[in-house]
Amino acid sequence: MADETPDMDEFNRQIMEEFRANAGQVGGPFTGVPMVIVHHTGARSGTVRQCPLAYLPHGDDIVIFASKGGDPQNPAWYHNLIAHPDTVIELGADIVPVHVREATGAERDELFERQKRAMPPFADYEARTSRVIPVLVLERR
Repeated sequence: MADETPDMDEFNRQIMEEFRANAGQVGGPFTGVPMVIVHHTGARSGTVRQCPLAYLPHGDDIVIFASKGGDPQNPAWYHNLIAHPDTVIELGADIVPVHVREATGAERDELFERQKRAMPPFADYEARTSRVIPVLVLERR
């Protein structure tokens, strides 16, 4: 999900179309996976973009992970959210304003461990990269 290649752009477009048509539910490999569409503004370009992401519920907050499938670099949306932390997400049929903050230390580690238990592929992503995968908390405003 949420890469910058043309094929991935089309894949993400189809996921978002299905998400919006079904009040946040997506089938296929994402059946039962909590999904959110995150709006983000380009750090340099100022262009508004959206990407579908799996998330971890955390109280009233949403937690997302900049895994990029274990790539050596963070996804572009991570840099955009750090540069412009006040944004909106699509959660089910709702548009929710959020403030993004990066979890660090023990909080980051605990949230990532929870995500690996909930979605084991995240352990594979972690094993594929030498970088620490950023964990972002989207706090409702």
